[in-house]
Order: sequence, then C-alpha cells, then structure tokens
Amino acid sequence: MKFTSEDIKNALNVDIDFNGCFEISTDTRTIKKGDLYLPLKGANFDGEDFCKKALEAGAAGCFYTKEKPCDFAIKVNDTLTTYLKLANYIRKKYNPIVIGVTGSSGKTTTKEMIYSVLSEKYITHKTFSNHNNEIGFCQTVLSMPQNCEVLIVEMGMRGLGEIELITKYAQPDYAVITNAGSAHIGRLGSLDNIAKAKCEITNYLKTALIAHNNDRIKKFANFSGEKIFYSLNDVKIIEKREGYTKFVYQNNEYELFIEGDYNVENSLSAINIGYKLNMTYEEIKSGLSKYKPIEKRWEIQKINGYNVINDSYNANPESMKAAVSTFLDLYKRPVVILGNMGELGENEIDFHRQVGKYIAEKYPKTDAKFITVGNLASQIGKELLNKNLNVKTFENNVETSRYILDNLHEGCTIFLKASRAMKFEEIIENIEKGGKK
Repeated sequence: MKFTSEDIKNALNVDIDFNGCFEISTDTRTIKKGDLYLPLKGANFDGEDFCKKALEAGAAGCFYTKEKPCDFAIKVNDTLTTYLKLANYIRKKYNPIVIGVTGSSGKTTTKEMIYSVLSEKYITHKTFSNHNNEIGFCQTVLSMPQNCEVLIVEMGMRGLGEIELITKYAQPDYAVITNAGSAHIGRLGSLDNIAKAKCEITNYLKTALIAHNNDRIKKFANFSGEKIFYSLNDVKIIEKREGYTKFVYQNNEYELFIEGDYNVENSLSAINIGYKLNMTYEEIKSGLSKYKPIEKRWEIQKINGYNVINDSYNANPESMKAAVSTFLDLYKRPVVILGNMGELGENEIDFHRQVGKYIAEKYPKTDAKFITVGNLASQIGKELLNKNLNVKTFENNVETSRYILDNLHEGCTIFLKASRAMKFEEIIENIEKGGKK
C-alpha cells in the first residue's frame, strides 16, 4: 500500500516538506528503493540502529524518534504508534468491512473459514498465517488491495490490553470470539481474566458480535449492539468420516471436507458472518466446502509409508481433548503423539493430568498407541498407564522419531499435538530423513 505525502501528513498530523508516493518498510532485509523506513523497537533490538543500512539499501527516507539520520526524515514520538496510525488511516481511507477474530483456540481456523466463505462474493483480504499481534495487524492492512471489500483481522494476545490496542486501530464492524478457555492462563491468572482479554475486541466494535455461547464471554462483552451466540448444541451432525463432516444448522445443510466437531463449531461463525453480509445459502455452503486447513493445523501428509496428521501448531487442554477425541473416533491403527502444553501456570501438571484422565475414561479399551514427549506430557502418559493403555514416554523429538522408525509399521496413522515450542515438525523431518524404504 502506497502513501502520498498528503496521506502521511493527514495520518500523523505532521508537517513534511517533500512530495512523493511511498511504501512503508520495517525491515532492512527486504526494503526496496524508494520506500520509507519505519524502525520498530523490540525487546532485544532498536530499529533506529539500522537507519543507515536502510538508506544504503535505497530507502528514500525514514522515521525517527532520537537523532535525525538524514535530511528526508520524519520525527515521531513512537514508531509503533506511528505504524498503527498509518494502518488506521488506510483502513478508513479505503473503508472495507472489517471483521476481527479472536479466541483462546481456533481463531486462525475460524479466520480461514470466514475468508473461504466471504471470498465467494467479496474481494477479501486476511491476516497472513498467525501474524496476529499489533505489527501483524499493520502488515495486514497495508498489504490489502485498494479495492478490498472485506478485511479479516486475526487478533492474538498474551496479556490484558493487547487486543484492545489492535481493535482501537482496526475499528471492526463485526467481531468473532471463538471461545475463552485456559490458553495463556499462566500469564493471565484466571479464566475470568482470559475472557476479559478476549472481550476487549468489543471496545471499538461497530455492528455485531458473533461469539461462542460462553457465560464468561456474555459477562464481559461490553457491547450494546447485536449479539449472536452459537455452539455445537445448535447443530445436528448427520455424517462424519475421515476428512468429511455433514451437518445441519438453522435448517440448512452444510459440508466440511475436514473432520472434527470443533471445526463444525468454528464454522458457525463463518455462516453467521456470511448471512450478516447478505450472502445466499448457496454461496455460504460453497465457500465452506472449499475450506482447507493451513500448515500444522490438521495437516494430512503421507511420509515414508506413514499417514501423518500434524496438528502441532499449538495446544491447550480444551483443544487437545477435542483433537484427540476426533482422531480416535475416526482413524484405524492410531498412534497419538502428545507433547507439552505451554503457558498453563502453576497448575500446569494438573492440566496435563486432566487431559490424560479424560482420554483414559473416554477410550478405556482403545487399541491406540500413545507416545508422550516432554516432562509435562509425561503426566498425560501416567494417567493413561493407570488404565493399562499402551504408552511410551520420551524426553525429546529425536528419541521419539527413532522409536517410530524402529517400531511402528507403515500404514499406521500418526497424530501429533503439542504447543509449538515443542517443535514437533522435527519428528516429521526425522521420519522423512530416516524412513523405511
């Protein structure tokens, strides 16, 4: 997205004595000739230290907060706020319908489903992958086409106030809250605080909230406009098998070419958004049927004779229980590999044990093989062993990969679930490198 000199003046309320048309870059590694360099600050770096490098790479000028680095430079108080103001200016200048999406889990999947549906009718742009912090928001807005009709912004958080900051500059027309579970409870301290943080998305909301039917969300959603609540209880599932689910919602039938009741629940927000934006049933149904998971979210691969389902982008107790249940219900010769779940606070051991108890009680006679990786995941394994289920416990991904290659037969289906800090992609890479021929 390019800014004219007049755009920059209006967005930032500054006086500048140059004319031109510029793109904004925050990265000297990818900056192009003629760009304006905006130096962001991180915990371990200060982008202003790289102003000279940006200019040498062809930047036309830069923003700064300390010493003026060149003649063509714009003084600002804070570069992140500057980035947010520029994004907000573009958001208002081109004025797409803005949809904000947040939740403890499922927000990226839900964003992708909404995109899949709305793309049937509208020119739609979305947050790339999981770039869901305030910088990712700015990148999303500034990369949208000028004729964008709907902008879908995923909003993540690690603490109170972070979603409020994004939504202040996004000014969403519609907001979606997928759920308010235990993810990040180690940082926020309580389920109430998690719900409060998620509900910050309503602070600058214009039109409607579409949210999971959750008592905490209802309690803390500070919005007087239209509210639509949904849950799996509103659905009748009429068929499910590997890679396919058919269900009825509000007397209409829909298909997903992916399994999992929780994916059905995620899709309800996309359906409701579609109807709010005057889409037909046929358009919504078609868009939903085209949804495909992105990397590390129920990503199905065949690797050296093994069927592998990689769902290891992230994990919390609720998502782990739901995903394992879906896998065990639908797949034959199942191998379940579970790793540590992060940011669960002082009760992290209990949260892991609860997952183990849940699986053991729901599937007491399963023929599944279970593998746990990491010190916390071993607590899941202990609960499974208490019910005499088949469990192996390892400390790291190398040991796990070696066990798979030495002991598991081709044709089994391996399911991986853990927080991303566990780097379960290493298991897949090791299987690829050392696979049986």
